[in-house]
Amino acid sequence: MDHQKLAQCLEILCQSGCETVNATIKAMENNQAINLSQELSDEEYQIVLHELKTIMAVYTH
Repeated sequence: MDHQKLAQCLEILCQSGCETVNATIKAMENNQAINLSQELSDEEYQIVLHELKTIMAVYTH
């Protein structure tokens, strides 16, 4: 697993803004491809999804 690749993926997504991140989470939960998904293994994909949910949880409270 390439931790730097995961960090870059998260950084790119988060720079896109909350609406894009929420749309990405929804797409990932529905197993729809995202722009960066072709670069991620299944395990990395799940890690990115988990991290995005964790990051966005801060904004829901």
